[in-house]
Amino acid sequence: MSTNFTLELTQRDKFGSSASRRLQREGLVPVVIYGAGREVGHYCTDHNALIHNLDIESFHSAIIETKENERKQSVVLREVQMHPFKPQVLHIDLQRVRDTEVITLRIPLHFIGDDDAPGVKTFGGIFSHLISDVEVQCLPKNLPEFLPVDVSKLHISQAVHISDIALPEGVELSSAYQDSDDYAVASVMPSRVGADADEESDEEGDELEGGLSLTPGI
Repeated sequence: MSTNFTLELTQRDKFGSSASRRLQREGLVPVVIYGAGREVGHYCTDHNALIHNLDIESFHSAIIETKENERKQSVVLREVQMHPFKPQVLHIDLQRVRDTEVITLRIPLHFIGDDDAPGVKTFGGIFSHLISDVEVQCLPKNLPEFLPVDVSKLHISQAVHISDIALPEGVELSSAYQDSDDYAVASVMPSRVGADADEESDEEGDELEGGLSLTPGI
């Protein structure tokens, strides 16, 4: 089970709103770690280092290593509480993981070939992704950074569905998808400009037919 991210933690023994605000004024973020059959841990971490990591997409779906003195834990990010209007992290929750236990996590989708899709490149359609991630289940060692979705073959009014996503070995869609419809994750639709042009052409044809019937002498 490998990790590309590390969070330095400091244990804390004061809790509550006022204690959290004091940490935030000091440039720290309260952290709670739970799971793996162990007691909940209360820590804090450097705000600037954390917010830098939060800007990285893969941080949200990665196995993260935390360090507190010589103690290390493997965790995943579960919840981030942000300030309502400032770029400030107020609190995060982390969940411990074990290398022998299946975890459930949302993984981002990366759409490949949208500019080359015939519906876009040749016929001027508009590519649209309808969801940006899916929930998967796997062992921590099999956790993918992202899932590629090939959309390079799409024509106008065609779509890629959940069942079309290629999953790596050892990775499955979560049970949340078992009883749901095989809905689309991305599609190519006609552009509004093209649709308007077709409508105008139809209207001109109607006017021409009407004009012929009213021509003097007929």
